[in-house]
Amino acid sequence: MPGMTLLIGIDEAGYGPNLGPLCIGASAWKVKGGEGKAEDLDLYQRLSEVISPAPDKQRIAVADSKRLYKPASHAQHNGLIHLERAVLTVLEMLERPAGDMQALLAPPELPWYADYNCPLPVDVDVVEVMALVEQWQIANEAADVQLLDLQVRMVFPEEFNALVTEYGTKGAALSHVSIELARELLDRNSQLATHTSVTCDKHGGRNRYAALLQHHFPEHLLQVVEESRPLSRYRWGAADCQTEVRFRSKGEAELQVALASMAAKYFRELAMRAFNAFWTSKVPGLKPTAGYPQDAKRFKAEIEAVQSKLGIEDRILWRNR
Repeated sequence: MPGMTLLIGIDEAGYGPNLGPLCIGASAWKVKGGEGKAEDLDLYQRLSEVISPAPDKQRIAVADSKRLYKPASHAQHNGLIHLERAVLTVLEMLERPAGDMQALLAPPELPWYADYNCPLPVDVDVVEVMALVEQWQIANEAADVQLLDLQVRMVFPEEFNALVTEYGTKGAALSHVSIELARELLDRNSQLATHTSVTCDKHGGRNRYAALLQHHFPEHLLQVVEESRPLSRYRWGAADCQTEVRFRSKGEAELQVALASMAAKYFRELAMRAFNAFWTSKVPGLKPTAGYPQDAKRFKAEIEAVQSKLGIEDRILWRNR
């Protein structure tokens, strides 16, 4: 009889910007078989009747968020449709419905979140979401797949800057927070499976993660399986109860990572809607920003006078790296 494998996928959105939060998403699944080898457990294949790795009129698109979401200025702009069809469907499946932005994000006490809210979904009909829930649940049962969790860790500028100072680089800060999130999901769900496979999208140009993993899993003796540009792989535990952690380029080729990417992007886009609504209401004619470096400098220069008048410090607004 095949055992059960816990699959965890982790990816981020908002690593590059100076404005808004860094969001790190993680999804967890229980799947029959695989003996811990993610490459033998292709969720896209198992759930192909309901999930597509590209936009599809009949199925739910789950892919790298950059493929599915285009900003409003882009010619192929489709709003939050694809993100909401997947992320809100999953949250309904997990019995964590979110009727509005405040309930979903539970944002910190920052000026741009204080008086802003919007109902969810934004661009999808709630009736469609409920229909997709039923379709996805049926497909999961047929494929011996169980969706266990979907989490997003939001790191706002003040904390982001503190983490970069603590760990030395923004890449190291991202790695530490990502592995912390993986640890949380492992601790919560590992008893449900005999094997565990964690896949993270690669963090910048880093190829070596052993020291970082050992820091967060000090009770285990890690084995370095390989460390290369396309894939870095680590393992611990007995053969019949093994955990493998993989950092791979284009990690979103695995559904569990792609869903994490979409959740992270959805949370960030909602956070930026509130941020832009606040500042455009204070500065007439101000063009909204996605927060990336060149445009962030333009935006910051244009809000400078109002920011000073309101007494809003850079420490809660601006990411230094």
